[in-house]
Amino acid sequence: MEIKIQDLEHINEAARTFIENIGDHTVFAFYGKMGAGKTTFIKAICEELGVDDVITSPTFAIVNEYSCDTSLTSERIFHFDFYRIKKLEEVYDMGFEDYFYSGALCLIEWPELIEEVLPEDAVKVSITENTDGSRTVDF
Repeated sequence: MEIKIQDLEHINEAARTFIENIGDHTVFAFYGKMGAGKTTFIKAICEELGVDDVITSPTFAIVNEYSCDTSLTSERIFHFDFYRIKKLEEVYDMGFEDYFYSGALCLIEWPELIEEVLPEDAVKVSITENTDGSRTVDF
């Protein structure tokens, strides 16, 4: 599926469309260049799912846990940012299996650094910045 985000004013609408099309999947791997809008789009998804917490990139924490108020997903969302991972052992040490196989929604930034441990059914989401400043989300 392809979703076009014209500008930030329309990002929550795009997030709603994304949520409507995630089906039973729980692990989403977001690919895109630095500045493509991965964190911004994940923030919009979390807002649409009823997260009241402050939603920020977990660059230094590696994972943020949010509580949400929706019947579309479990009561928890895990937001990962693996940009700072240097060795795959760090992912094993953090107990990635407990997150990825929990049934909770897992939204992962920089998954290319941990691809060998991603669940087989993880949905690959690509965010591309277009020349006019819009973004395209493919999954």
